[in-house]
Amino acid sequence: MKELIQYDIDIYGLKDKQYVYDFESGNAFFEELEQDLVAKGHFKTHLVIDKSSTMLMLKFHIAGQVELTCDRSLELFDEPFDLTERLILKFGDHNEALSDEIELIRQDTPRINVARHIFDFIALALPMKKLHPRFRNDDLEDDEENLLVYQSSDNEQEDVADQAPQNADPRWEALRKLKGN
Repeated sequence: MKELIQYDIDIYGLKDKQYVYDFESGNAFFEELEQDLVAKGHFKTHLVIDKSSTMLMLKFHIAGQVELTCDRSLELFDEPFDLTERLILKFGDHNEALSDEIELIRQDTPRINVARHIFDFIALALPMKKLHPRFRNDDLEDDEENLLVYQSSDNEQEDVADQAPQNADPRWEALRKLKGN
């Protein structure tokens, strides 16, 4: 928890104005959080807090890279990211997450810790399919080859009728004769 203490921000008694915080983190940040997604990485966070009497608006700019394992080759590679996110903390009588961007916090909250929010933003910025950069062009080519193209024609009914007798199983043909009677 030592590493995450630097992300504590005392908000009790802050005046209604803008505050700026800068954080730099490495592997210890990811080790302190209980998660299995990222083990190593390095990033910088620039946080701007606009405080008013009813809320705190937090604007995050996070840039860096994390080490991921390729889903195809199991090789380690560095995935860069550069993201800008926003979080609104509204003062209320209880704590509650209203949406992805808005949370209620108690009016008498002395401090907030932004470490979990920073990690969540990083985790959401990572690709679902973790591919080593050398496989990414191959994956795009494979996707283009596997595209299904539907082409309709004016004589679609005739085309289907023409194909049916050629590919028909003799048992189905016998059933069709019965149906015709």
